[in-house]
Formats: sequence, C-alpha cells, structure tokens
Amino acid sequence: MIIKNSNILITGGAGFIGSNLCEELLKHNNKITCLDNFSTGYRHNIEHLFKNNNFKLIEGDIRNYETCKTATKDVDFVLHQAALGSVPRSIENPMTSTDVNIGGFVNMLHASVENKVKRFVYAASSSTYGDSQNMPKVEHIIGKPLSPYAITKYVCELFAENFAKTYKIETVGLRYFNVFGRRQDPDGAYAAVIPKFVQQLMKHEAPTINGDGTYSRDFTYIDNVIQANILAVITPKTQIVGKKEELSEVFNIAHGERTNLNELFEMLKTNLSKFDDEISKIKAVHGSNRAGDIPHSWASIEKAEKLLGYKPKFNVKQGLEEACRWYRAG
Repeated sequence: MIIKNSNILITGGAGFIGSNLCEELLKHNNKITCLDNFSTGYRHNIEHLFKNNNFKLIEGDIRNYETCKTATKDVDFVLHQAALGSVPRSIENPMTSTDVNIGGFVNMLHASVENKVKRFVYAASSSTYGDSQNMPKVEHIIGKPLSPYAITKYVCELFAENFAKTYKIETVGLRYFNVFGRRQDPDGAYAAVIPKFVQQLMKHEAPTINGDGTYSRDFTYIDNVIQANILAVITPKTQIVGKKEELSEVFNIAHGERTNLNELFEMLKTNLSKFDDEISKIKAVHGSNRAGDIPHSWASIEKAEKLLGYKPKFNVKQGLEEACRWYRAG
C-alpha cells in the first residue's frame, strides 16, 4: 500500500497533517511539492526535508490563483490539506475562513483541472454532520452545520462533486474525525484539545474541560489518516464507483470508537504520569460548552473499509501512547 514514482502536491504541507504526509510519501521516490503560506503551518515541521532533492517548497497562498496554477503544473495527484481550521476561529472571523476554505479550495480545484491532475484528494470534516442525531455518523446522512467552519467544509464537498461532473476530475473527500498525533501544535488560541491538554499537564496546570465532559469524539491517530490518503490516491476508480462516469465520493476517516472528554483527560493523565508522577494528582476544571460544538461525533468507517480497504492500525489508546511519547521527547 504505497504511492511511488509520482509527482504529488500537498497543500498545507507544513502543517500538522500535511508535513506527516510529505515525510511519508518521500520515502517511496515520489516528488513532493509543498504549498504553504505558513499562516498555521511551521517551517520547522519540514526543515528536515529540505535536503531531499525530491522535495520542493512553494511559499504561497491558495487564495492566489496563479500560485495554484504554478503549484499544480506537472502534478499527478493533489492532497489538499490547506484550510483555516477551528470552529471558534470561524465564529470570530467567518470572512477569512470562507475566503481560504472555499475560495482557496475552488482555486485549487480549477487549477488542477487546467493542469490535468489525475485525482484531487481533499480534507473534509466531521463538522459537516452538524446537528444530525444519527449515530454512528454515516456519509449520506448529514444535518445542518453549526458553525461557519462546518459550512465551508460542506460547500467544498459540493464544489468537488460539481467539478467531477462538469470537468471530469476525480475527487475524493476524507471526512477527518478529530485527528491527533506528532507535530500537532499545542500553542495558540485555537489549539486542539489533545495537544493543549498534554502541554498543560506537562506544566502541572489544570486543563479546562468544556461542559461536564460528556461530549464525545472519535479521536483519530495521524497514521490512520496517512493510510487513508494513500488509499484515496491508489484505489482504482472502478473499485470505488463501478462503471459510473465520474468519481466524487466522501469517506469517514476515524477509528470508529467514542471517547468523551472526561475519559480522554484520564487517559492522558495515565500516560503522562509514567514520566512524571505529579501529573497523576492534577484535576481538571469544567467550563461552559463551546459555541458551535457538536455534542457527539462517532463515525461509521464501513464505507472506507469496503471501498478503499481502509484498516486503521491505531485505536485511541494506542494513538495517545504514541502522541504522549512524542510530546515528552520534545
């Protein structure tokens, strides 16, 4: 299960997920172009790749169409990870989130059409399920989005489907469920819960859990996401859609298990206490629920298993052990 000897563009390639994809795909003689404007990605995530002759960095913004055209030239596959994430960020500044997540997405799609990219794989989001009460989440049943961020990610799915029908470009969306792991940034106002809690516990600070801690998520380790992206590129079109003329599908990418925030906190404490016993004494504090948050997120991964051959190797417990070890190593 590898991609080899291909020209691949990874947008947002200096970010958490993007940099892990760059690193993995360089192992198999692929030529990797990383496009990033470093608004949320970091140069230190990819510095170790600069010495590889098959790695190229384009510092640019997906909101600039000419940059997108340049980046997609002679590219076989696009792995589009670039976006402004975070529900709270989108509530505070819906204009910029919309410009980047939708405007930039359409730029990348159209540039890929013009440069005859074979397949466009993109990061979709579990936030698309919105207020749907259906559990576990299945791809064809969604509700109304609860945040500007969720709206942008759903609109991208609609554009991908439209481009597949109109321009015949193959598109595959991967609805990520709360991805975590090495290189996920613990700093900043919009840090994800796992790296944020880890950093606070390592500093002997009490993390704040939003609400009573019963909100649950399908936390997904980074290596599962890398596997899904590779499969989304290499799986033959006929295996996914049969004899249909166009390929435009979305898949849940998760492990398929629920963990609430109270359970997550205890698991992190248990792992980090192996290195520092003082952490075992820390108790969380509880704040108010966060605006725009989905109460529960739990994925059915049956479609990805059946059509892509997706088999996540890390459950949340195993992933947290790996992540805590990485953060401790610094």
